[in-house]
Amino acid sequence: MLLNLEGVHTFYGNFPALRGVTLYIEKGEIVTLLGSNGAGKTTLLKTISGILRSRSGIITFEGKRIEHFHPNTIVRLGVSQCAEGRKLFPEMSVLKNLRLGAYVRRQDKKGIEKSLGEVFHLFPVLSERSKQLAGTLSGGEQQMLAMGRAVMSNPTLLLLDEPSLGLAPIVVRALFQTIQIINQRQTTIFLVEQNASQALHIAQRGYVMETGKIVLTGPSKALLNDEKVKHAYLGT
Repeated sequence: MLLNLEGVHTFYGNFPALRGVTLYIEKGEIVTLLGSNGAGKTTLLKTISGILRSRSGIITFEGKRIEHFHPNTIVRLGVSQCAEGRKLFPEMSVLKNLRLGAYVRRQDKKGIEKSLGEVFHLFPVLSERSKQLAGTLSGGEQQMLAMGRAVMSNPTLLLLDEPSLGLAPIVVRALFQTIQIINQRQTTIFLVEQNASQALHIAQRGYVMETGKIVLTGPSKALLNDEKVKHAYLGT
């Protein structure tokens, strides 16, 4: 088992944002997390990556407890997060943004150049615009850059937070195809998405979160046919 959470509680002050979350991800999977705004999905990713500290519960990555580790340490272990809203450095070039994604492995010069080539292969437009300021890219290109930057740390587990948010359907389709390619290159994916249909079609399994709790889990095909999921997230 690559990632395992048992009874994780995370608070904002006295407000419980995660309420006893238990889930697991196997190596090589794409697992999706569905839920409405405010359900706790982003909080869960931030808790896994160490940005937020859980108050109780256990988080293990490759058998090692990480719930009290610093975010930099968690990245070095192989967990990388592509945050909602992209969080790019708009006044820096595309290339500099990408190189920042490899900061934790900055001594590995050859490895970084190899990863850079792989990112440019995944997103050819980033190669074409490598000297352009990140803030001048289109929304779709900025999302590609955010994902590419996350890939630059050479993660074992990639946490993706709403990658399709605000993008045109044609861009979304291309983005989901790229997520599958990244997964095929031995990177496990934990995908938070409101586009439930697209997410479930590429994931092997899924979880549904409401008010900080996991309320439903199962294979993607089962969730696609679940009446509650269809009504709440698929618009049918």
